[in-house]
Amino acid sequence: MLVALGFLMVGLFMYLILSKRATPVVGLILVPVAFGVAAGAGLGIGDMITDGIKSLAPTAALLFFAIIFFGIMIDVGLFDPLVSFILRLVRNDPARLVVGTAVLALVVSLDGDGSTTFIIVTSALLPLYLKLGVSPVVLTVVAGLANATMNILPWGGPTVRAATALGVSPSDVFVPMIPSLVAGLIIVLLFALHLGVMERRRIGALVFESERVLVGASSGGSGSGAASTGAGGGGADAGDDEVTGRFIDGLDPNRPTLRPKLLWFNAALTITLLTVLVIDILPIPVLFMIAASIALAVNFPQVKEQGEAIARHSSSIVSVVAMVFAAAVLTGVFQGTGMVESMASWLMGIIPPSLGPYLAVITGVLSIPFTFFMTNDAFYFGILPVLSETAATYGIEPVEMARASITGQAVHMQSPLVPAILLLVTLAGVGLADHHKKVLWRATVVSLTMLVVGVLLGQIPFG
Repeated sequence: MLVALGFLMVGLFMYLILSKRATPVVGLILVPVAFGVAAGAGLGIGDMITDGIKSLAPTAALLFFAIIFFGIMIDVGLFDPLVSFILRLVRNDPARLVVGTAVLALVVSLDGDGSTTFIIVTSALLPLYLKLGVSPVVLTVVAGLANATMNILPWGGPTVRAATALGVSPSDVFVPMIPSLVAGLIIVLLFALHLGVMERRRIGALVFESERVLVGASSGGSGSGAASTGAGGGGADAGDDEVTGRFIDGLDPNRPTLRPKLLWFNAALTITLLTVLVIDILPIPVLFMIAASIALAVNFPQVKEQGEAIARHSSSIVSVVAMVFAAAVLTGVFQGTGMVESMASWLMGIIPPSLGPYLAVITGVLSIPFTFFMTNDAFYFGILPVLSETAATYGIEPVEMARASITGQAVHMQSPLVPAILLLVTLAGVGLADHHKKVLWRATVVSLTMLVVGVLLGQIPFG
């Protein structure tokens, strides 16, 4: 019963989101509540949801104040020089911009925190996407893939969880998987290059068509070749302004929120924040709360200005925090009703003994959908130990099972249960369904590539 309800709940939720019949917030709340009641939770569903909210409250606080902090840094002009520098490097080439997005995301992801990566990448590069007319969905896909692939770093989370759950060393899990990580990163860069080339062709075709229409209209109106050229040139400039309007607004050199005299202070504050974040001496939500308060007080000393600064980013704050708390409903019901444990036990029961020697590879494959539909904690501490115990009867070591289990992270990080990806799509102004349609199959390719390389190099046993 619980198994069927669990799979039906997941299937209905994904259908509603991908078909755009419900927003993520509505789907994440109403679907789990309905299925939780059907599972016999009764009034206890309130405690389940409350437990889920408690577990995600620190994340909500982190995202709330992180959006405020980096929003202020954008307002005051901290990233303007960086954006201008990157613009000179990409030379108005969409392909270079998209590949540059992947490289920047890979580098920033070394800190192990997806939220920070997405805030920095989006803040620096989204204006360029808008200027060149490149789809922001491409940004979320490339940044999401790059960060997700790097998520198997020992300090990223899943590797430590897998090692802890099975009682093995994180280094024994991660180091042999470095070739798989490299292979995954190569696939990400190839996807970025392909998407960039496709955008270059699309934008080039649009510009050509626009100029052809404008020149044709001008020729018909003036009857003069010279006049036609002039009008056509003017029309093209107007079209460029329309495409780049949001970019010009975002980097307006005369916007009233600029604080050029505080550039070095804001840069030092940001660097200090990121340094302390990596050192991990204080909880990340606390760091962003303190940093956001300092940024507000120094850059906008007047109370009215501080209120306006927060209000400018209120839409992003409300959207992402609402989705975080909504995700807590799905997490709470999944775990509180026992659906996760039931689904794991059912899965183990349907695996025939003849497939026992292949349990490591099966675990790698299962990690793709399982970590998408549940938290890493639920998978690594609830399901992986059961799989590993069964695999041990076929001579498969726990460390080998741990390596296989982390290959699904490229897909996991695209899950609506991951707050960082909700932050990414919110900042980029992209619908979660639009992001999923382009990213999920690519993330699956990355995960399977990492699994196959691990098998070929003998780090993950096959048979």
